Amino acid sequence: MMQPHSLVPVPAGFEASDGAPFVLSSAMGIDGDPDAATTLAALVEARTSLSLDGESRIHLRIARGGPAESYELTVDAASVVISSADAAGLFYGVQTLAQLITREGSDWIIPAVRITDAPRFAYRGVMLDVARHFFGVDTVKAYIDRAAGLKFNALHLHLTDDQGWRIHLNSRPKLTEVASGTAVGGDPGGFYSKADYREIVEYAASRHMIVVPEIDLPGHTHAVGLAYPELVEVPVITDHMLEIVRDYGGEVPTAGVPYDGMAVGFSSVRVHDEATYDFIADVFGELAGMTPGPYLHFGGDEALGTDPADFALFVERVSELIADLDKIPVAWHEVGAAGGLHPATIGQYWGFVTPADGMDDKARAFVRGGSKLILSPADAIYLDMKPTSDFALGLTWANGVTSIERAYAWEPSTVIDGIDDSDILGIEAPLWTETVRTQGDIDALAFPRIAAAAEAGWSPATGASDLRTWESFRERVGALAPLWTSLGIEFFRSDDVPWVVEPSAE
Repeated sequence: MMQPHSLVPVPAGFEASDGAPFVLSSAMGIDGDPDAATTLAALVEARTSLSLDGESRIHLRIARGGPAESYELTVDAASVVISSADAAGLFYGVQTLAQLITREGSDWIIPAVRITDAPRFAYRGVMLDVARHFFGVDTVKAYIDRAAGLKFNALHLHLTDDQGWRIHLNSRPKLTEVASGTAVGGDPGGFYSKADYREIVEYAASRHMIVVPEIDLPGHTHAVGLAYPELVEVPVITDHMLEIVRDYGGEVPTAGVPYDGMAVGFSSVRVHDEATYDFIADVFGELAGMTPGPYLHFGGDEALGTDPADFALFVERVSELIADLDKIPVAWHEVGAAGGLHPATIGQYWGFVTPADGMDDKARAFVRGGSKLILSPADAIYLDMKPTSDFALGLTWANGVTSIERAYAWEPSTVIDGIDDSDILGIEAPLWTETVRTQGDIDALAFPRIAAAAEAGWSPATGASDLRTWESFRERVGALAPLWTSLGIEFFRSDDVPWVVEPSAE
């Protein structure tokens, strides 16, 4: 019996048949939901060069009543049918179908199968840091396509940091006028106009993804000080920060001078100045009107230049401000240390798979307050970590090299004691960009480890399926090489994966 050797993330239910496969040809066509049909036609053409414009043999149907984002896919020699509870489920069924296409001699075939599928977690995110290095709209759209093809449904954009401010706001135009032009290593910066941001949001929505914008506060705010020096404190220079400067280069940050290094934790807004909260109200108020998704992320990480009592006061006020905008606040797990945090705030855990330094206690605070967690353990799911020790891109601070196997091996329900699936909103795979400059760099670091993150977010829990194993995953992800190649993805061909080389037509 055939196993789903090319499906990532592995579906909840998979039944293979001994029947004849469905043979694709340009004499057949697609009917049903027009958006899903357009997506499928484009994937088939990219994979096979076939244009499907004949008699309808592939049927795409929305049948209300099932779980959100779920779908069923049935293939036999005569037809292909995908039915789903909603448009998102139909889109994901189309992605699964594209993964099943394979060459057999001179034919393109889809094996006879029946798949029933639904996601484990509601939130399945990727994060792109556009502050350390800036990426234009086309690159962001390409990343959306890549992530959506693996059934991710959220794009977290890290829009601000010490190195630059990347979103234009009419209420505070100086931010992009004077604080957007630099990036790590002295590279050029950039920013998104309101039209650019709208284009990204709309494109994501067409792929059934929301955009989660992040304005990182109260630290990571050196760029704010370039535009509004009266709102920020003097940089706090610590021995740890000087170690980062020594190890990674760059200058020690200076007030009022653009920063292009990699140190963190030295900047802070002025917590006791009401002008700071006027600024934040302007920023998040305008951003809320630009963002149809439910979440606004206000950072809260590595605020080493902010007194703990001041930090608690700050996150209490900012989380309340965001909630008053009818948005759900999201913040990194450090914010869990603040007692007055708005109870709706979602925590994002970036500690290790085995928590250290009380990071798990801070994460549990969100659940005690009645909210949930997004899990992003840095030593498993940070896509910017080096996949091998000699890899040209990436860093190693998260417990060293993050191999593909290590990226796959973690189980969300066991990271934090006392936290199970009911407490977890989902997972997110961040890609920080200190060493990343191009679309090819993004691909090389993200793929194939992004597929491991996709499986952690979508598929049954480890142990709940015979296919949720490293040995199964490495075979399945290796079988995606022809599809990824046809889609122009410049993935890292790790020796840990048996990459399939598709035979030419006979």
